[in-house]
Amino acid sequence: MNITSGPYKERPIRFLELWTSAGWRLKVYGIAYNHPTPRPELVEAAKIVAAQRLANVPNSMRHYSVGFVGVHDGRTANFVFVDWWADENELHHHVYVSPTDEPARLTYSTPSGLVACVWDLRVMAFERQAWLDTVLKQSRKPDFDAYLSIRLDEDI
Repeated sequence: MNITSGPYKERPIRFLELWTSAGWRLKVYGIAYNHPTPRPELVEAAKIVAAQRLANVPNSMRHYSVGFVGVHDGRTANFVFVDWWADENELHHHVYVSPTDEPARLTYSTPSGLVACVWDLRVMAFERQAWLDTVLKQSRKPDFDAYLSIRLDEDI
């Protein structure tokens, strides 16, 4: 049984920018199929949904206003994930999907159970380690600036 639609192809994962929005600081990563980085219109649409999602984080939630956004210009669809750290060691993760030919038509997909693809998981694993090293293991003096300065750039 063939479970893949073709041979594996590496994709670039690139740090695009440190983005600030309404007091939040987020690393923005790009992942792209057959492009060096995601299309600009997808990156802009990702920032719009991220800003909307972050505006709805309850004031009662103990968070640090830091996290990351993944913008994946995929082969069969576009994927955006918005993640932030809260309650010391918890990652909040929200997923949006759009058709490849309509990058701005992002639909909230978290309730479907979709978490991430293998490329998106690499970003999440990297960010987990960065959080451990700069915040959790530095419990006397967590260094959020150091966390934000550690960035992933690789082809996987």
